Amino acid sequence: MSTVFFPLKKIRIPLLLFLVALLSISAEKITSEKKPNWKNVKVLVYTKNGKGYVHDNIPHAVKCIQKLAKENGFQIDVSDTPSVFTESNLKQYTLILFPSTNNDVFNTDEQRLVFKRYIQSGGGFVGLHSVTGTERNWKWFKMMVGGTFSWHAKNQKFKVKVIEPTHPTMKGIPAIWERKDECYFAKELYPGTKVLMAHDVTSLDHNTGDSVKIKQFSAPFSDLYPAVWYHHFDGGNIWITALGHDKENYEDPMYVKHIFQGITFVANQAKKLDVSKAYADSRDTPVRY
Repeated sequence: MSTVFFPLKKIRIPLLLFLVALLSISAEKITSEKKPNWKNVKVLVYTKNGKGYVHDNIPHAVKCIQKLAKENGFQIDVSDTPSVFTESNLKQYTLILFPSTNNDVFNTDEQRLVFKRYIQSGGGFVGLHSVTGTERNWKWFKMMVGGTFSWHAKNQKFKVKVIEPTHPTMKGIPAIWERKDECYFAKELYPGTKVLMAHDVTSLDHNTGDSVKIKQFSAPFSDLYPAVWYHHFDGGNIWITALGHDKENYEDPMYVKHIFQGITFVANQAKKLDVSKAYADSRDTPVRY
């Protein structure tokens, strides 16, 4: 029997690359699952809405997040005043949360630029429910939140499915979550998002007169449509859920757990803001990939 020898150089490089990749994945998982040092976490909850529909869930969302802050020991500021968007003010926040905001929420492009540079500096962002209907004329913002609102089906009971069960924000969330909510659809979808949960479009009531619209607005997807997602975008860490229309949601333990895990995930990614990484000099400065 002859012995076959493999050149060590040919083995070492692929093995080394494999080990590096494995260590990177392990490190990422450990980072995402650890608990933040909550006493160092500070959240800005921004509630301003532009002209048009204003969700009645916003005060309930604020109260819910204030309760989470008290229970977990993080700090929270609540504001509906665009003047809070200055570089010197935003540097104190671990993340900014928009609860069901809608339409234009900034008064000036200077405020938009400050927000954009905050994200580029490594800031965090959490958006709830109708956040995709916010700043509909600002391309960069629509990319950041993953798309812009197009239409939603009637408020009804339907199913939402977890499609990334190993992600830390999905821990303890039902694999098939039947809930009463609005199934949101969007346009100008940004391709960099990573979907965690999806609306089961087949579980919507197609006998309400919305059948044609459901088919139209869910395209090019089929049975499942993005409902919850995250991504690392232009220097910042973003987590979005399209769920949460009814004000009662913000007292529902499962939904509260859902948004708290989103806050936790973004807070875990946070590092000290590095303004030197912010390169935008206008609201429309192109993204550097």
